[in-house]
Amino acid sequence: MTFPERFSNLPAYAFPRLRALLDHHTPGGDVVHMTIGEPKHAFPAWVTEVIAENAAGFNQYPNNDGTPDLRGAMADWVQRRYGVAMDPESQVMALNGTREGLYNAAMALCPEQKNGQRPAVLIPNPFYQVYMVATLSVAAEPVFVPATAATGHLPDYESLPADVLDRTAVAYICSPANPQGAVASRDYWTRLIRLAEKHDFRIFADECYSEIYRDAAPTGALSVAQELGADPERVVLFNSLSKRSNLPGLRAGLIAGGPETIRRVKQLRAYSGAPLPGPLQAAAAKVWADEAHVAENRALYQQKYAIADEVFAGLEGYMPPEAGFFLWLPVENGEQVALKLWQETGIRVLPGAYLAQGGAGENPGEGYIRVALVAPAEDTRKALVALRDCLY
Repeated sequence: MTFPERFSNLPAYAFPRLRALLDHHTPGGDVVHMTIGEPKHAFPAWVTEVIAENAAGFNQYPNNDGTPDLRGAMADWVQRRYGVAMDPESQVMALNGTREGLYNAAMALCPEQKNGQRPAVLIPNPFYQVYMVATLSVAAEPVFVPATAATGHLPDYESLPADVLDRTAVAYICSPANPQGAVASRDYWTRLIRLAEKHDFRIFADECYSEIYRDAAPTGALSVAQELGADPERVVLFNSLSKRSNLPGLRAGLIAGGPETIRRVKQLRAYSGAPLPGPLQAAAAKVWADEAHVAENRALYQQKYAIADEVFAGLEGYMPPEAGFFLWLPVENGEQVALKLWQETGIRVLPGAYLAQGGAGENPGEGYIRVALVAPAEDTRKALVALRDCLY
């Protein structure tokens, strides 16, 4: 029996790697989980009531594209948030979480060839791992572009050779960035969109952390694309309720883009998609329509930004996150530090190298650890102080 080779060189996923690194060692204190970006704040209490009220929908196959109510709520949210009008029939679609959408969009939209060559897909490094697997699945070449302190923790796609850009089909970009918390400015989006127009590639804008920020709401790619008069098919937006509304288990994401983009994604998902159950779609529609809980949630994260700034004041290389809920802390070696923290304090963090790909012997995440600020404020303060005292 033979197996495909395209995934044979994949490293173990980040969290199995972490378990292999830590779990055969005894923790040095009460276990504190600061690894996974799983929100722990309360979601709106009325969500379960909406699901219960619509529970009869579990007896029906769900709408694969999203019910009219859900698509309308998502289109309304895009209009409120980004100032961009989207036709709920042809320009938005429900996803079973953004990871599924980021994968299936590549399957639906990446061509087999670009200018007669194997297509390239641009990926920030560090990156959300589905970008790489989606690229390999469509037989494209992943091009990992460092997103380091030198580049403002966002990838400098403009620095790539013209021959690479000319065969680029898709550029993934995450803003606010996971794990660094950097935010793409209006100027950054403008330059990226102009680059995409010059070399004719699509931008997959992963903006799932867009509602968790320190001061000003991050500029969205769709807003800038509209201002520039770009082709509506140029930018594809992905977002979800996981971080915005503390509902990672609801699996309620959205994709928004040009009519042809959404038509092709709908066509693929009609065959292969896993639609969101009807009662969950009803709840998602209500959640997208409500902003009060989002503001309350954001205030809790802003409180933890202040705690982190206080705890790490004066630490060389400390970068206060602009948005999102991770700290990207500089260390000498992320794996060694994660093991030291576990053995001496019981705190679990993620080595930055597990979120990046090495190239020419270098991994841009190696000198960092990712720390998730998802616990309550005082628990977060206690853990960050213990982390600081152990490492610095």
